[in-house]
Amino acid sequence: MLQAHSQLWHYLWVAPNILFLVLGFVLWRRKLAKQFPAFLAFAILSSIGQLAVYVADVVPAVTAETFWRVDWASLLIEGILKFAVIGEIFAHVFGSYSSLARLGRFLIRAVGVVMVLAAALAAGYAPKDSLFGIVSGAHLLEQTIYLIECGLLAFIFGLSFYFRLSIGRSLFGIALGLSMSACVHLAVWAVIANGGLPDQTRDLLDFVNMAAYHICVLIWFYYLLIPRKAATQKSAVPLPENDLDVWNRELERLVHP
Repeated sequence: MLQAHSQLWHYLWVAPNILFLVLGFVLWRRKLAKQFPAFLAFAILSSIGQLAVYVADVVPAVTAETFWRVDWASLLIEGILKFAVIGEIFAHVFGSYSSLARLGRFLIRAVGVVMVLAAALAAGYAPKDSLFGIVSGAHLLEQTIYLIECGLLAFIFGLSFYFRLSIGRSLFGIALGLSMSACVHLAVWAVIANGGLPDQTRDLLDFVNMAAYHICVLIWFYYLLIPRKAATQKSAVPLPENDLDVWNRELERLVHP
C-alpha cells in the first residue's frame, strides 16, 4: 500500500490536483477572480503542471530526463505563482494602508521571482553529471521555494498579530494551506538530508508530502466555498493609531509629494 505506484500513491498524486483544479473553476464561476486573481491562477496552472508531471511519470515512453525537465518547468511556474499569492495576501491584510499594501505586494513578488530564478540558475550551473544534476537541481529549487515561502508567510502572520490586523476567513484559509504545505515539505526534506535512508522510508516520506498537500486542498475548499456561520455583530472599537499609520502616511508623502 505505502509503495510508489500503488493505488494510494496514484490517488494522492492525482486527486488533490483534480480537486484543486475544480476549486479554481468554481472560484471563477463565482466571479471571485477579481478578489483573488493570483490564487485562481495558482489553483489552475499549478494543478495542470502537477498533472503533467504525473503523466510524464506514468507514461513509459517518457524518458527520465524528459520527466525531470517537465518537473523543472512545473516547479518554476508554481514557485512564481506562490509568491504572487503571498503578495496578494499581504495586499489584502494591509489593505487599509494602501501605500504599504502596494509596496509590500510589489516587493514580495519581485523578491520571490528573483529568488526562484536565482535558485534555478544556481541549480542549473552547479557541477552535475547528466541526469543526476537535473534531479539535484530540481530538489534545490523546490527546497528554496518552500524555505522562502515559509519565511514570508511567517512574516505576514507575525505583523498582522503584532499590529492586531484582521485576516479574513478566506485569506486565513489560503495562508494556512500554504503554510502547512511548506512546513511539512521542509520537515521532510530535513529528514531526507541526513542521507542513508532506506527506500521504504523515502517512499513513506513521499506519502507524507502528498497527504499533507491533499489536506491543504481540502482546507482551501472549506475556507473558500463553505460560508461562515452568521455571528452576532459587535460594535467596532477603533484601534489606536500605530506605526503602520505613520509609515503609510510617510510613504504616501514620498510617492505623492
